[in-house]
Formats: sequence, C-alpha cells, structure tokens
Amino acid sequence: MAIVHSSPQTQTFIHSFMLPSSCRYLQPTTHMSFSLRTPSTSLTTKCQQINHSPSLEPKTTKSEEDGIPMEDIKILVKFKSRYNYIRVLEVSRKADHPFRGSRLLLLDGPGNIHSISFLLKTLTGTYFDVFATLPPILPPGPLGILGFGAGSTARILLELYPDAVVHGWELDPSVIEVAREFFNLGKLERENKDRLFIYAGNALNASLKDGFSGIMVDLFSKGSLIPELQDPTTWKKMKNCLRKGGRIMVNVGGSCVESENKYRDGKVVMEETLKAMKAVFGKKLFVLSLGNGKDDSSLALTGDLPQLDAWKKVIRKGSLRYYVDMWKPYSG
Repeated sequence: MAIVHSSPQTQTFIHSFMLPSSCRYLQPTTHMSFSLRTPSTSLTTKCQQINHSPSLEPKTTKSEEDGIPMEDIKILVKFKSRYNYIRVLEVSRKADHPFRGSRLLLLDGPGNIHSISFLLKTLTGTYFDVFATLPPILPPGPLGILGFGAGSTARILLELYPDAVVHGWELDPSVIEVAREFFNLGKLERENKDRLFIYAGNALNASLKDGFSGIMVDLFSKGSLIPELQDPTTWKKMKNCLRKGGRIMVNVGGSCVESENKYRDGKVVMEETLKAMKAVFGKKLFVLSLGNGKDDSSLALTGDLPQLDAWKKVIRKGSLRYYVDMWKPYSG
C-alpha cells in the first residue's frame, strides 16, 4: 500500500480544502459552521454535528466563513486506493474549534468526513454518538457495523458497553490499514480480541449464523449513500439478518452530504432511501433529524419506538439521552 506521509511539500495540499456551512455543530438553539480559511473546494461530514459542551464553543465570535486556520491542520497521509481517495487530517489541540485534537478520515473528492477520533475523549459530538444509543434497546447478541471506516462507532460501543461484541465490515482494505496506523484501531483490536471482529469486503453480504441483535449502517461511496440502499430488496435482506426483536439504525445523510456526482443530491437520495426502508418496515420506521433546510441530515431507526423514558434510563452516558426525544415517525 503506497502511503505518502506529510512533508513540507504535501502540507500545501490543505489549501484545496474547505469546511463549509453544510457541516454544522448543533445545540438546541444555535449552530455554527466551520471551514478551512482561504481554500477552493469543500470538506464536509456525512451528517450534522451535535455539540452539547459549552467548553467546545468558539472563544470569539466568528462569521459563517471563519473556521479552522490552515496552520492548525496537518496532513498525515494521502493516497488513492482501489476504492477511495484517502486522506487523514489532524487538527491541532490549540485550534479554536470543536474538532481540536481530533483526527479526521476523508475518503472522497468533496472531502466528506467518514471517521473522527479524539485522543482524550470517547464521544465525538457527531452522528456516531447517536449510534451509541442503540444497544440498550436491543435483544442480547452481536452488533453489526456496515461501513466500518476507521472505527469511530465501534470505539464508542466497546467503551460504553463492556458486554458488546462488534462485527464490522469495510469494503476497502486500505481504510482498515490506515485506521490501524492512524486511528489506534490496532490497539483497539488487541484490547478486544474477543469483542471486535473486522472483515474486508462487501458489507451488503454481512451475516452471522445466529443473526445480529442490531445493525448500524453507514454506507457511503463517492460522497453519496450507495445506490443499493434505495432498493427495498436490500432492506429485506438486511432485515432477515436480524434476530427476533433486532433493529437497524442508519445514517441516511441529507443535504449536508456532498456527492462527487452532481445528480446525486443528498436530500433526494436520503428521501429515496427512506422510502425504500418504508416499503419493508412500514410504520415501524422513525427518523431523527439534525438541522434543517440546506443543512439537514438524518438517521433512521427500525422497529417499534421504545418507551422514551425507559430508553433514557438505560443509556449509560447521560449526554446521549438528549437524542431519544428527537425520534419522529417517518411520514414520507
């Protein structure tokens, strides 16, 4: 695998990135955009970002175009694999931004962020945290992550739920290797030999003999949800991989996701995906929306909606309980 490490020459690559207003941190009443200053193309996440910590708010007032200064970003690696344009960025701990001290994994031309990790904290302030609310409402059994990336979801699940067993599928072997080198995935595997299993291959072929108790779906390619997710047949197959009482939680993206294909509008693809899911799950489909208008992004959940107060009580991390009240029946 040819990996180009950061150097004075590769540092100039950062000038081609921007973090636009399509990727936001949200609080109950406010949000802020972030961007790299004076760039030419965009860098965005696959979902709205959620920030409940006042300590992560900017210390000074910034305009919509302000964001992470280029001097606070370091490129650790960039190369093209068979499937992706892989880049790993490191944000300085001194940066005046909620992503300070993090590493970011980018896999497509537009620069959508596919994974994020922090050295000193578990939760990310992003949609990965929403996935962490799923295990308490599942029957006993293994969890599946379809679209493993650098392991952001797995890391949270393994730390918050000591009994969790996670099986993750990632199409690109190079992504797994990058995750082991730059996102401490190798250490996570060594510390959880009996709880974490990673497979390089097509996530749509994922299966376990006795089924999954829950499946988390985060399948994007070239800046868009993969086309198979707009086909009800895919969801029928996935539903059959669940144990009795099992559920699926899906990052369905939205307008904040920027595709390499201008005809794959994030909002339209999200709606097509939800309609395909509804054809299989009917009224047992719920949506959690983050943001609104041009910045919307959503997750979907299958099954009967649990009693909300009971759900909150079994979520171990108090800050995650906020998400429970955000689920609404899908009305499309």
